[in-house]
Amino acid sequence: MRNMRVRFSGETNIGMKRKHNEDSFLIPDYERVAVVADGMGGHASGEVASGMAVASVGEYLQATLEQPIVTWPFKLDTGVRYDTNRLVIAIKHANQRIYETAQRDEEKHGMGTTIVAALFNDDRVIVAHVGDSRCYRLRRNQLIQLTEDHSLLNDYMRMKRLSGEDTGRFTQKNVIVRALGMKESVQVDTMIDQPQIEDIYLLCSDGLSGMVTDPQIAEIMRSESDLDNACDRLIRAANDAGGTDNITAILCRIERL
Repeated sequence: MRNMRVRFSGETNIGMKRKHNEDSFLIPDYERVAVVADGMGGHASGEVASGMAVASVGEYLQATLEQPIVTWPFKLDTGVRYDTNRLVIAIKHANQRIYETAQRDEEKHGMGTTIVAALFNDDRVIVAHVGDSRCYRLRRNQLIQLTEDHSLLNDYMRMKRLSGEDTGRFTQKNVIVRALGMKESVQVDTMIDQPQIEDIYLLCSDGLSGMVTDPQIAEIMRSESDLDNACDRLIRAANDAGGTDNITAILCRIERL
């Protein structure tokens, strides 16, 4: 990235109510990429699914750093950039691995995971996601959500069948309509952003975004210059609000070289 570097910090926490942490995250040392996965399933298999997701994505990205990407059995999308294909196919391979494992092992049947990933390369940020784990961007003190939740609540809101006042009373707000491992194939949504110096990208599980409001998230990100401290404060805010789920946050700040 010309004249820019990326500084990363990440943290995960079991929260206040859960017995297992089914979130996983990845910040490898071989590439500027961040990945968050939020697992689901009984017998702690959500933890297995999220761990498989971040490991599989990391292995594929590392293997294709200098070698041509292996797309089989998936088709190469000729309409998008090379690194977008890399990230999407990495996630599709993860989906296949999780799905096949769940089919073989009865105890893991039905396991799945959300995933959100951001790859920083060639002066662009490629964001890919499945599920309701999110990516935000803070730019000039303004926080925007870059991803769109694959959830039943969001589907109802898009169809205008729920008002803003109704969302708090919606009983199925945690129902995910798309996740890795649910089906043999998966659709991965992507977007490309043009980073600027001092932008901060936040990748998080819904244990954060479901407990802490966007204005609260923005205030913590604005007021804390140390990324490690900012991650800690975000997780503390989610736990202070009840901590009903596992909480994971990765912060990625664009800095001048």
